[in-house]
Amino acid sequence: MTKTKIVVTLGPACTDAETMRAMLEGGVSVFRLNFSHGTLAQHAKLLNTLSSVRSGHEHSTAVMGDLCGPKVRIGRIEPEGEILNPGDEVAIVPGDETGSAHEFCTNYPGLITEVAVGHRIFIDDGRISLQATQRSDSRLLCKVIDGGPVFSHKGINLPDTDVSVAAITERDWTCVDWAVKNNLDFLAMSFVRTADEVAELKNYLEKAGSSIRVVSKIEKPQAVRNLDHIVAVSDGVLIARGDLGVEMDLAEVPLIQKRTTDMCRQMGKPVIVATQMLQSMIDNPVATRAEVSDVANAIMDYCDAVMLSGETAVGKYPLEAVKTIGRIARTTETWLDSHANKHPRTTTTDDLRVTESIARSVGYVVDDISPALVVVWSEHGESARLLSKARIDVPILALSSDVKRCRQMCLDYGVLPYCLPIPPTVDEFVKIADELLVSRQLAKSGDKVVLVAGQPLGRPGKTNTIVVHVVAGPQPAP
Repeated sequence: MTKTKIVVTLGPACTDAETMRAMLEGGVSVFRLNFSHGTLAQHAKLLNTLSSVRSGHEHSTAVMGDLCGPKVRIGRIEPEGEILNPGDEVAIVPGDETGSAHEFCTNYPGLITEVAVGHRIFIDDGRISLQATQRSDSRLLCKVIDGGPVFSHKGINLPDTDVSVAAITERDWTCVDWAVKNNLDFLAMSFVRTADEVAELKNYLEKAGSSIRVVSKIEKPQAVRNLDHIVAVSDGVLIARGDLGVEMDLAEVPLIQKRTTDMCRQMGKPVIVATQMLQSMIDNPVATRAEVSDVANAIMDYCDAVMLSGETAVGKYPLEAVKTIGRIARTTETWLDSHANKHPRTTTTDDLRVTESIARSVGYVVDDISPALVVVWSEHGESARLLSKARIDVPILALSSDVKRCRQMCLDYGVLPYCLPIPPTVDEFVKIADELLVSRQLAKSGDKVVLVAGQPLGRPGKTNTIVVHVVAGPQPAP
């Protein structure tokens, strides 16, 4: 199996069941619905198609909704594509009327009052850069630093300005309610700035009776400054290198990526590396050498998952992109298994400290006896997550009776989740494990496996048993 989890974005290039099924067979663990594009009705259609495909697949897979967040955009302009040249003057004005490249509105009225003279304004992922030169109640005058063609509704980044816009917009709350109704597994929160913003969404989900887990996207300078607090309160982290590379110096992005993956490793939180991982494969069937190195280095930095965005959503070669990133992952994992720093300690809460210690101990047992895999009963996914963070060299088969938790374990490195009823005893757990391993061809009779469980089974925080077990063959009928 591919231990690094593959996250793909659904879009026009992969709306049919056949393509989704091929993605599943290619190792995809998490499907992303990007609420920044399309309507909820269109997302519902994608989800219905995916649900029918997932129902016939033996492994658990998860769905993550990605909230738009407070994305600032320019308004409608005419003519489209008008060129701004360095030194030109541009006016940003309030309202929602159609403008031109040299005078346009924005969907965020506060921009005019919150951007100070000297602040930078980036348009269209930084392709165009302005600098504020004069401000009044009715307009913000700017000088063009780097020019180019201007198109309607392109994004605006304000790297020097702390905007007061709410972290979750009205549109986002509608998407959150839709995600709860449709039983999604994760919600990615865009443009996070503080831990309190993450807590607000988590509290809302809790009051709604939802167990959706919140993944914080790191893409703002404020998020980098508050990184430790954000990671601590989040259920997972997504390094969104697109906006991050616009909001901050591009040269800092690799260092922020390494710092974030390292912090998530220490805190035991799953982390996704995203944006332009195989960007050239939107138009080409083969990745560049630089892209292959980028994916491999993210895995060597101990990310849990790598994400494809436009490559699968709108690209010409979505299945080739999935196959390519899976092949890079498997090759890199083989190297890691023989060269990596073994079984780092993870910071946990008091009630999981014993489980964390056992997880690292399992890693050393695996090093010594080279079993086929590890099997753990992990009802809420915590034991599986800590085993994942211990970077064990063999796959981790995680069993749980909770369907939602099984799907959420799809984001944990090296974890293969299965949903089964809770066995009444540990002996019965061993028997079930044998039957599952042999029937799924995950191990054969005579193979060694490491079993991890607690007594009683299914009770969180009770993991306390490690058993080296030899797989039994099919039992004869009585």
